[in-house]
Amino acid sequence: MYQQDEWDQALLRERVAEFRDQTQRFLAGQLTEDAYRPLRLMNGLYVQRHAPMLRVAIPYGVLSSDQLRGLAHVAEHHDRGYGHFTTRQNIQFNWLTLASVPDVLAELAEVGLHAIQTSGNCIRNVTTDPLAGLLPGEVDDPRPWCELIRQWATLNPEFTFLPRKFKIAVSGRLHDRAACRIHDLGLELRRDEQEKPGFRVWVGGGLGREPHLAQCLREFLPADDLIDYLTAVLRVYNQAGRRDHLYKSRIKILVKSLGIEAFSNQVEATWQDIRETRSISALAALARIQARFTEPAHDPALADDRIEPTPTGAFARWLRYNTREHRVPGYRVVFILLKGLERAPGDLTAVEMRVLADLADQHGFSRLQTTHDQNLLLPHIPVRALREVWQTLDILGLANPGIGTVNDVTACPGLDYCNLANAATLPLAQQIQQRFQDLDYLHDLGEVHLKISGCMNGCAHHHVADIGLLGVEKQGGSWFQLLLGGRAGAESRLGRVLGPALRAEQVPDAIETILALYAARRLSGEPFAETVQRIGLKTFKETVYEQHDHSRRATHHGSLAHSEG
Repeated sequence: MYQQDEWDQALLRERVAEFRDQTQRFLAGQLTEDAYRPLRLMNGLYVQRHAPMLRVAIPYGVLSSDQLRGLAHVAEHHDRGYGHFTTRQNIQFNWLTLASVPDVLAELAEVGLHAIQTSGNCIRNVTTDPLAGLLPGEVDDPRPWCELIRQWATLNPEFTFLPRKFKIAVSGRLHDRAACRIHDLGLELRRDEQEKPGFRVWVGGGLGREPHLAQCLREFLPADDLIDYLTAVLRVYNQAGRRDHLYKSRIKILVKSLGIEAFSNQVEATWQDIRETRSISALAALARIQARFTEPAHDPALADDRIEPTPTGAFARWLRYNTREHRVPGYRVVFILLKGLERAPGDLTAVEMRVLADLADQHGFSRLQTTHDQNLLLPHIPVRALREVWQTLDILGLANPGIGTVNDVTACPGLDYCNLANAATLPLAQQIQQRFQDLDYLHDLGEVHLKISGCMNGCAHHHVADIGLLGVEKQGGSWFQLLLGGRAGAESRLGRVLGPALRAEQVPDAIETILALYAARRLSGEPFAETVQRIGLKTFKETVYEQHDHSRRATHHGSLAHSEG
């Protein structure tokens, strides 16, 4: 985990003081809304449906126990007692007052957290694989590279006001788990024939109104050239990107309009100019950053420890589905499902945050990790402590062994909070979780990722879900369009629209029909997206809408019989 120094702390405090002055001037009527808006956005502050929302950065998802306690303090003293973890590995507070935000930022700065560039037309929080550094088989640990990019991007004057927001993901594995191809820029760590480090570079990905998978910009970029090359990509985008049309301002539109070859030529020419004038050695900068990274002192004496001989019941099921093998013998990775019948996806209370922080202190080197699926994990838990950790999570209601199942619903806040949403996502997430409570059935189905977005912005990443739900604008309640067969990662694929939108109350029945068809038609071990690809979307469409029409006719006839009676 990166250890901040006095320069990091000074930057955060100076930024808080600057924003406090800006906010006070706005509240006093000395700044107009138009003047204040870009200032608040660069500090992660949105105007939502009910109250200001603050998005706090969790760089590449890594949290210390003290930072989680800091978030708990904000939730308890400035919000309504909870925070909401997002698909960008950040956390949002939805019920703040505008006047309190500078105080919130000051309190967060004391534990090394901030909201810088979590909004606005700038380089956003860099993300990576939530399991980075925990499993064997990595080309390299991507987290120091993420920190290098974060430091280069933070308040970089050249890229403070881009045509639109810009998102970067870094993967350390040959099989991408950072979803590089749905980002504006994706970096996959590689090594050449001489074992020298470098990156495969992807560009032009993004979801939202016009989803695109990123295209390969460079098969191998030497690692030392990373900062120069990133500067070249951002410079081309900054100069050539559309600023006259909101929906055509992302780099994915620029890459599509120019073509990947023409875009690459511009980047290569700009890169050459940079190397001839003011080149930066990424490896030298990385060495300074790595010197401030600390790794847990795993106890080699635990290598011979084994999980108790015959775990049974709920504990055994939790072990199987919510923990993973660790690269260090004697340790496990523990997933914490932030979903449930009484919990909106991604929500965590202040009390729960403090208990998890205590667990991390007692058993896990004071470290936690956020994920892309709005969950948390404890990265370094000794196997001898697993039962105690499970018991504590069970008391909190956080031991549901549903990681990766249909019950592990990812959802944006939807109409309950967001001004942009067309539909209420959270009630639908609750209905789906209520419908699918049979753990034997869920585990037999295996990993089936279900994601719900309330509008075309696609904050829940519904385009790359096995089953994606998109809230659409229709009169008379919430309606959802269904997409099937999407996936992120090495074999990324965009989901395809199943058919006409359904009312929210019809969606759980449709999902049940889809899952039953999958269970009946899948081959042994075949993932959901591959079954959709093999038997065809048409089969699913005909089955779902035939069932829907049958139910509608039955309801109609029942109404007629009731009126005649």
